[in-house]
Amino acid sequence: MKWVVLTALAIGMATVIGSGIGFLVKEIPTRYKDAVNGFSAGIMLCAAIIGLIQPAVETGGSFGALICGVGVMCGALFLTLMNRLAPRLYGIMGIDPSANTNGKCLQSTFLFIVAMGIHHVPEGIAAGVSFGTGNVSDVIAVAGGIAVQNIPEGMIIISPMLHAGISKMRTSVIALCIGFMEVLGTFFGYFAVTVAKEILPFALAFAGGTMLYVICDDVIPETHGNGFDTLATYSALVGFCLMLLLDFYIEHMGC
Repeated sequence: MKWVVLTALAIGMATVIGSGIGFLVKEIPTRYKDAVNGFSAGIMLCAAIIGLIQPAVETGGSFGALICGVGVMCGALFLTLMNRLAPRLYGIMGIDPSANTNGKCLQSTFLFIVAMGIHHVPEGIAAGVSFGTGNVSDVIAVAGGIAVQNIPEGMIIISPMLHAGISKMRTSVIALCIGFMEVLGTFFGYFAVTVAKEILPFALAFAGGTMLYVICDDVIPETHGNGFDTLATYSALVGFCLMLLLDFYIEHMGC
């Protein structure tokens, strides 16, 4: 249980650390932002495949591939549904953008924050579910991949909130809350597969699907279209290879 707590705190703190850097830097040059996001995408891709999808197939028995495919699609569909529901939360929470001089900016920033919070929950679940494999290298691969990706993500969320007129104190609290969403997700994923081991193959694939969705729908598109596509692509490949090597040597050192 100690390792679950440490993992949850580590991936949550990665967002907070990134937010702290965001306060210091404020405006990150596009070239570096695309390179870092590409690197993060490569790490997450490798972590999703090695730490979640591959174990899902291996633990699913004769129907492992089928269960994995269904789980991946369900994970992606879940995030698609959450993204569709996010704009409705704006009205439900009773926030009136017309009450602020930066109304449109505040509205788009709010939706951005909601989307970030939604995405952090399944990322935390992915880290928690990875404990079900019983393989430390799987846990390190998934949690490490998420944590590395959370640092630039935490940097990115600060600037829009400050530009929308949100105070530094509230911005800090929001960043903490977004990081805490992953902590909750980690515990939920861990206890879900601990209580019901039978759902482990599907849960692993579901978590892998959510990570693949975030990579394909959010992270990679963000790195292309700014004129630094090649840099972002090679950064992703470096991130993938680095995580692959890290997982290989951790597993073969007997961790």
